[in-house]
Amino acid sequence: MSGSPLRPEPLDQSAFRLLVEGVVDYAIFMLDPGGHIVSWNAGAERIKGYRAEEILGRHFSVFYPPEDIATDKPARELEAAIADGRLEDEGWRLRADGTRFWANVVITALFDDDGQLRGFGKVTRDMTERRRAEQALLERRRLVSHLVEAQELERRRIAWDVHDDSIQAMVAVGMRLQLLSATLPEEHRAAVDRLDTTVRDTVDRLRLLVFRLRPPELDQLGLVRALERYLGDIVPRWGLAYAVHDLLEREPVGDTAITIFRIFQEALANVGKHAQASTVEITLSTVDDGTLVDVSDDGRGGAVIDHRRPGTEHFGMIEMRERAETAGGWWTAGDRPGGGTSVRYWLPFTTPRPEHP
Repeated sequence: MSGSPLRPEPLDQSAFRLLVEGVVDYAIFMLDPGGHIVSWNAGAERIKGYRAEEILGRHFSVFYPPEDIATDKPARELEAAIADGRLEDEGWRLRADGTRFWANVVITALFDDDGQLRGFGKVTRDMTERRRAEQALLERRRLVSHLVEAQELERRRIAWDVHDDSIQAMVAVGMRLQLLSATLPEEHRAAVDRLDTTVRDTVDRLRLLVFRLRPPELDQLGLVRALERYLGDIVPRWGLAYAVHDLLEREPVGDTAITIFRIFQEALANVGKHAQASTVEITLSTVDDGTLVDVSDDGRGGAVIDHRRPGTEHFGMIEMRERAETAGGWWTAGDRPGGGTSVRYWLPFTTPRPEHP
């Protein structure tokens, strides 16, 4: 079939007016050049609570709370719309019954062909429920942030206590056992040497505990070295091969590095507990002014982590996601092509702190 495509006929003024008046999700109305209301649609009645006969002719400042009236905000917004052609704002507005709602407001200055101001178009959306959801999410992230900060402080305190107290005491015991062994008869020396070996093994385990609590490499040598050290200490005990792929253009530091490391610890624990894998790989790369981390294994895949089914996430998965999102990033997990599971997460270089209201 050939020929020019059919073009829809433009709406005439009456049809367009019917369209605007019938919209119920947006308050759409007109103001005269002085800011008085000259039109009113169904959405405006639903959102603001005024019938047309109650509001037409009144000044639009009736929608603003007293603190905005005191600073002459309605007039300032009209002036800004005239100067820039358009103004967008979010803030509290009043309904007819005096209750407040959180509004997104767009005011557009309307000029005729001669450049004379004919009035204003105003579109208002009720964003109260969205704001409540955002506030709830912000509060949740603030609580998680405080919890994570408290965890890190406690980990650091325990690590210092173990290093400065328990390990030093055990090292001193080992040294005395060695001195004692040199003075004992041969028949007693073997027993003391075995005890010395036990002390040495205990010191090694305590040092590993300190490393898990607060890897010194994070502060001394950086994130990649800390990850390599952790993998080297942990996964050989599970019979796993491992590899670290460092594609970073810039290595994260501070709180961001700590968060990346903690999420990695949890992801690696999942591999050890559930994956039945033979190999685990971690790839770090610089993406979108942040760090992208991929922890992949060749295990049994979807049976390990199924975050796509609501309610099936275990605490470790929830903690990983919360840590990433609290740091301003994201986290996801899924099957890897060819078999296995891939946990991926991204954090910006600068970790934001939740804003206080």
